[in-house]
Amino acid sequence: MKRRESLKLIVTGAVAVPAVVAGCGPDDKKTVAAAEPKFDLDRNPAEIENEKRILAMPKFFTDHEMATIAILSDIIIPKDEVSGSATDAKVPEFIEFIVKDMPNHQTPLRGGLRWLDMQCLNKYNNSFKDCTQQQQIELIDQIAYPQKAKPEMAQGVSFFNKMRDMVATGFYTSQIGVKDIGYMGNTPTKWNGVPDDVLKQYGISYTEKELKECVSFDKTSA
Repeated sequence: MKRRESLKLIVTGAVAVPAVVAGCGPDDKKTVAAAEPKFDLDRNPAEIENEKRILAMPKFFTDHEMATIAILSDIIIPKDEVSGSATDAKVPEFIEFIVKDMPNHQTPLRGGLRWLDMQCLNKYNNSFKDCTQQQQIELIDQIAYPQKAKPEMAQGVSFFNKMRDMVATGFYTSQIGVKDIGYMGNTPTKWNGVPDDVLKQYGISYTEKELKECVSFDKTSA
């Protein structure tokens, strides 16, 4: 599955979730069957079945882990004057989806999240997500720069490298991320003809018919 399409799938809400409808009393509650996810992306039948399988899986990360991932994501790509943050681009949801699609990421990420918490508990008597922003950045600064990191921080460095890669992938394959880098995609344009200096160099010129029918010299569209 392409990661850009995976993120779009999450953002467009193609997730089947059971809903509980409350009646007048506790006995009136009933569970509504999970709706069949709808796919508005180009998919072959095998891809659709695979995505349905992934979407039907139980949540992998705990609420605590997801909160930690959200904080890390926004440390890596914070909101600025140009675009939203990683969480605005739903990067944590992207990572949750990816680890179910690619299970080889599960143990390294869960282990890394646990490593962060242990470091913070030992130093600040709090889990990473419950530390102050200053404390969080203080720890991240020790693992974000591999060449400067101490040997005992090797596990944290490896984890942060993976997390940074996944956050960047999720963000820059989202609509927010694409706009952030100014990517316009394929856009129509106007051909303004061969430059005058090139025409002069080769001693040629356009005929009146060519100027009228084939060549636009609208310099504002250059």
